[in-house]
Order: sequence, then structure tokens, then C-alpha cells
Amino acid sequence: QVQLVESGGGLVQPGGSLRLSCAASGSRFSLYRMGWYRQAPGKQRESVASITSGDNTVYADPVKGRFTISRDSAKNTVYLQMNSLKPEDTAVYFCSAQLVTTTITTYWGQGTQVTVSS
Repeated sequence: QVQLVESGGGLVQPGGSLRLSCAASGSRFSLYRMGWYRQAPGKQRESVASITSGDNTVYADPVKGRFTISRDSAKNTVYLQMNSLKPEDTAVYFCSAQLVTTTITTYWGQGTQVTVSS
């Protein structure tokens, strides 16, 4: 069982920056593929970025060049640095942890609100 707690959301003006954090419980953090998703009102949840246990990263096209995902295994924490924020980045951002063995197990955080508005 893994518990994920996100923090760092808030209100920011267009062009501004925020850094989201996701603290994970458990002893196998380094084995998990970690990801950030977001869900805007009336829209489906979408993947934003992910990072594997080997630090390979993948980004959704809308955030490439603006967002950076990273992980600190010593702190059991994954980060999402968001720069040059746009109003369309407004959403609830969720952290996920996925472990692939003979099955796929995915855990979710409770989400943190990011609002980009002037």
C-alpha cells in the first residue's frame, strides 16, 4: 500500500511558476513509475508527465518545454516544476504511483488545485 500526498498548488498569474510535490509512503518508492495527471472541469483526466525508476521521463505535448518532472528517492518525493503557466493549465493535479510486476497496481493522491488567472 502506498499513500500519496500532493502539495504546492495555488493561484498564479499567467507566465508564473509553481512547483508541486508528492510525498509517498512506503519502502519501495524507487521501484514505482511516478506520474502527474490533471483534470480540468468537464474534462477527462489526462497524463501530464511521468518518470520511471530509471529516471526516464515522458511529457504530454501541451507541457513540453515548460514542465519538468523529477524524483528524490531519498525523500520519497516526486516534483513537478511548472513554468510559463497558461490559463489552460488550470486543473486539479493528481500524483500517481504505478508498480508493474505480474499485475499493474496504481495508487492516486487526493489532488491539488492549480489555478492560472490574472
